[in-house]
Amino acid sequence: MNVALIGASGAVGSRILAELSRRGHAVTAIARNPDHIPVMPGVTRRQADVFDEIGLAQAITGHDAVISSVWFTASDPAILVAAVRRAGVARYLVVGGAGSLNAAPGLRLYDSPEFPAEWVAEAKAGGAFLALLQKTPDLDWTFLSPSALLFPGERTGRFRLGGDSLLRDASGKSSISMEDYAVAMVDELERPAHPRRRFTVGY
Repeated sequence: MNVALIGASGAVGSRILAELSRRGHAVTAIARNPDHIPVMPGVTRRQADVFDEIGLAQAITGHDAVISSVWFTASDPAILVAAVRRAGVARYLVVGGAGSLNAAPGLRLYDSPEFPAEWVAEAKAGGAFLALLQKTPDLDWTFLSPSALLFPGERTGRFRLGGDSLLRDASGKSSISMEDYAVAMVDELERPAHPRRRFTVGY
């Protein structure tokens, strides 16, 4: 596929970029500073700013799908969604956050005592992004939330998928490596199973 990846130089974005390249996709890798994007087969680096709707739309026009991997508090969801719609790209996949997942019935993770206070603003911004997507009927979107702990690790290809609730293992731990998160994201790109839905991935 011909894929545009916004935020390709970031910790998660660079791993999604590696997974896309590994599987032979053609990728337009977008960042504010494209020199920070890793050089990989099938990857074209391009500069664009997430706050520039017109410039971003120009960068992603003509692609089969767009994936965005950006900090919620360092971007504007309305601009990102408007750019995708302006570009006429059919599919939009978003690197989501764990904070808006249900930690228990009626309790969002970011409202639970275990959630770090320094991440609350980012988590709530991610929840607002998801709410905006849910109110955008003419966009084929998917929002992939990681587990509570998203860490640099190994690509195992072995994980579980869930819906709107936090996944925990037998010991109660909620985690996924960035590498396996990238596998789940590209799996969804290639074999869409969650159109206009949020889902989650964890061990």
